[in-house]
Amino acid sequence: MATFISKSPEMTESLGAEWARIAPEGLIVGLEGDLGSGKTALTRGFARGLGFFGRVHSPTFALLNEYQSPGIRLYHLDLYRLNLPAEIFSTGLDQIILQPGGRVVVEWINRLGAVSDVLEIFPSIKLRHAKFSQPSETERLIVYEDFGF
Repeated sequence: MATFISKSPEMTESLGAEWARIAPEGLIVGLEGDLGSGKTALTRGFARGLGFFGRVHSPTFALLNEYQSPGIRLYHLDLYRLNLPAEIFSTGLDQIILQPGGRVVVEWINRLGAVSDVLEIFPSIKLRHAKFSQPSETERLIVYEDFGF
């Protein structure tokens, strides 16, 4: 596990952009953390790293946003409003998670259970997990799996 301390949304976005530059096709990045902990800022940076420079916002009510840049697709899911894995499957979001050819960022991935549960549900996926916390009002602690592939 690696640790990153962000002192601003821009630093969090930079980390997301770094991850995107090395993210292989089919990667799922699962984000976990409280409201306001930086998950969407990281996703915004991830989209920028893939070449998308439009508006990136949390799909809390839509459940899914799709961003495209030339030749690259990013699916941004937010499971906050869903409480059980069964609700996630009933929406069809599981099919997005399994889409070939894109990259997927899932906020509130813990709604599917522990990381081991997610890997049991989707045994063929490439998943990297990051957990966000707020040690202070201006800092975000991001603990994540190494993105070396």
